[in-house]
Amino acid sequence: MARFRLQQAFSFGSVRLNAGHVIVDTAANALAGDVVFPSMNSATLPAGVVALDGAALTMFNASRWGVAGVQWGAPSGTDSING
Repeated sequence: MARFRLQQAFSFGSVRLNAGHVIVDTAANALAGDVVFPSMNSATLPAGVVALDGAALTMFNASRWGVAGVQWGAPSGTDSING
């Protein structure tokens, strides 16, 4: 199970998400309101995410964003303004 909270806007395919959404790697791991990003792995992990479980933290640390294990803090919302 890998669940991440978005801290900035992200899109894949025809899906566009704002900060605050939760993305998961498989439908089996999804909770109500989560969005499935089926090709999510450490190579495709978007910027500006916060790991919500152990599997997500492992994926984050293996990604290009996991240098020194630093995750984003509170979102500013700047990257999620609909326009």
